[in-house]
Amino acid sequence: MSNSSDVIAEEAVPWTDDVRIMGLVAIAHGVSHFFHLILAPLFPWLRDAYGYSYAELGFVMTIFFVVSGGFQTVAGFIVDRYGALRTLVGGLICLSTSAVLLGTSAGYGSLLLGATIAGLGNAVFHPVDFWFINHRISLARLAPAYSVHGLSGSLGWALAPIFLVGIATVAGWRVAVLSAGILPIMVIALLVYSRSGLGAHSHIGRKASVRYNSSDKSKFAFLRDPSVWWCFAFFIVLAVAFGGVQTFSPTIFMTSYGLVITTAALSITVFMVASAAGMIAGAWILMRHQRLERNITIGLTLSVVAALLIGLKLVPGIYALFMMAIMGFGSGLSGPSRDMLIRTVTPPGATGRVYGVVYSGLDFGLALGPLLFGKMLDVGLYNEMFFGVGLCLFVAMLTAWRAGTNRTNSACLR
Repeated sequence: MSNSSDVIAEEAVPWTDDVRIMGLVAIAHGVSHFFHLILAPLFPWLRDAYGYSYAELGFVMTIFFVVSGGFQTVAGFIVDRYGALRTLVGGLICLSTSAVLLGTSAGYGSLLLGATIAGLGNAVFHPVDFWFINHRISLARLAPAYSVHGLSGSLGWALAPIFLVGIATVAGWRVAVLSAGILPIMVIALLVYSRSGLGAHSHIGRKASVRYNSSDKSKFAFLRDPSVWWCFAFFIVLAVAFGGVQTFSPTIFMTSYGLVITTAALSITVFMVASAAGMIAGAWILMRHQRLERNITIGLTLSVVAALLIGLKLVPGIYALFMMAIMGFGSGLSGPSRDMLIRTVTPPGATGRVYGVVYSGLDFGLALGPLLFGKMLDVGLYNEMFFGVGLCLFVAMLTAWRAGTNRTNSACLR
């Protein structure tokens, strides 16, 4: 399979070096996903404290994802220009600052400001993470690196409600949010302590950048590649689906399936844990089969079927949670091949920029999903939301194949 992405370490590299970098990137990525849910699990407390509607509180999270998506492309350029480590530290400082602003907020404006700062911080993670993975991890270990990266994101999502609700129940929502602000500071300390390990093989990244800059005068040339935009579209429709799942699954399992609130809330945890398991399996498949579009199709087909079965109410409520697990597993299964697909359309020296553009689709989709599916719930279309989820996942499959076709055509023209 042809590959046009940044040159990475092809020589023999001790596995301990790769594992160290995987671990540091995974911890940072987990914290970023943790902050995706910095307020959502605390909505009941915020409603009691301020009397805001769910629509007003949901808009706060929309601001977070819109800012993150809009700034992520800029963050990609910053990574390529000023370096991944400094950019990552800046993002973590923003997350910690946002927790302080949110935890000490005195009104709606303070919440919006905190969400904006959090969005700026979140914007740097995917360009930074994939810069480290594509520049610092040896080629033979890319598949497990992508898997560990995705796994850490799912675990961050899964742990946030447990952490925040657990502390809020005992000490209140402000203490919970302020406690979350300690996590980015701890990661910064770990990065500073381990910064020498993150610099391994750094000469390879510099050579890639020099060759790219000398072969193409424009740093925006990658924007002319249709494959980049098909990958961007893939992430938008995928994230719209999962934005709806993350936001409204507990409501649907309570309203339509009759589950009690504690059991219905497990729908998100089941989805995330299964997604993490799927990513491990997806890495195993990717190491053995490099047919990326086919791997993505297999995973998302499982998710589509599970979504339709939930929407049709063909199984009782408790078994419908098993369908949530299948949907999460299928999503995770596609993850490593999805990330490898993006790598194959990335020109040398443009890792930060390409991943910044492509992954901004994830944030835009997560912002749109709750708005679109919330409208369905407002008119009583509860189960039907999962039909919309299934449609989005099917469209995501088509965009993945389209990206692969354009990638192959571009490679033939080189």
